[in-house]
Amino acid sequence: MKMRAGYSIFLLILSLTVCNAGKLSNTFYKNTCPQVEKIVREIIQIHTRNNPSLGAQLIRMQFHDCFVRGCDASVLLDTVSNSKAEKEAIPNQSLGGFDVIDDIKAAIERVCPKVVSCADILALAARDAISSPFKKSMWSVQLGRRDGRVSLATEISGNLPSPFANFTSLVQLFKGKGLNVNDLLVLSGAHTLGDSRCGAFSRRLYNFTSKGDADPSLDPTYAKILRKKCPNPASPAITVEMDPGSSLSFDNHYYDILLQRKGLFVSDAALLTDKNSNKIVTRLQRSRSLFFTAFAKSMKKMAAIGVLTGNAGEIRQNCRVVNPGKN
Repeated sequence: MKMRAGYSIFLLILSLTVCNAGKLSNTFYKNTCPQVEKIVREIIQIHTRNNPSLGAQLIRMQFHDCFVRGCDASVLLDTVSNSKAEKEAIPNQSLGGFDVIDDIKAAIERVCPKVVSCADILALAARDAISSPFKKSMWSVQLGRRDGRVSLATEISGNLPSPFANFTSLVQLFKGKGLNVNDLLVLSGAHTLGDSRCGAFSRRLYNFTSKGDADPSLDPTYAKILRKKCPNPASPAITVEMDPGSSLSFDNHYYDILLQRKGLFVSDAALLTDKNSNKIVTRLQRSRSLFFTAFAKSMKKMAAIGVLTGNAGEIRQNCRVVNPGKN
């Protein structure tokens, strides 16, 4: 009986070890690369001084990565042969910040070779690019992701929310990623940062209902301003702030413009078409601290979508290409 009891305890310990091996952790690199967060933070601080829009670029890149194949850094891979990678798909052609991830990866490889994944680097870099102006981490990042070996442009469609999506479509897409309505509303707040090409919303400005009119859900005065900035047909060279006057500041101002019917996309306006969603928008608009707290929680959930852990995937030595063979 004692042998059986001891064996049972051994199996329990073994099972717990196996379960924990697949979990993300705040201390994942404590022994293998304790400098990783410091390295990422310092490089991001240098780049944000020269590129104030880096926060918008990297948070968007992480979002686009996690919603396709999970948070496995597949968005960083370059095209190989005739199989176009995710970054070649139209929604990803405007992504920026790949060079920053390259710089961080190179610096980490010099100190901790073959240890830190590109997926973890992207998660840390996105957080720090947003946090840099605040001089403190805006949310904690759990680590332990591994990198995927597949990146296909054909998988973008249906996995990334369209700027023309209605509320039902948005809810269903987020639900499929393990995110709820509150996460949808909170993560949409990232639209307070960055710009958009006219083509992503110009349909709202010209002949929206086949009568030569603008989208009635868009503030008419703002629609006139946008038409002056974005002539028809839309030029890919022209961009507009998603959150006028606040596109370089991470705050809850997005919800102000949303309630003023100045959200740039159809998908922005859609957030006000549901009674419960409308209430959440109002709460987030009234409290910046509530938005920051909620954003941290939703980012943690998003950053865990479909992660590869344990022995799955690999640790890429170059974020743009898979390793030859397997780790």
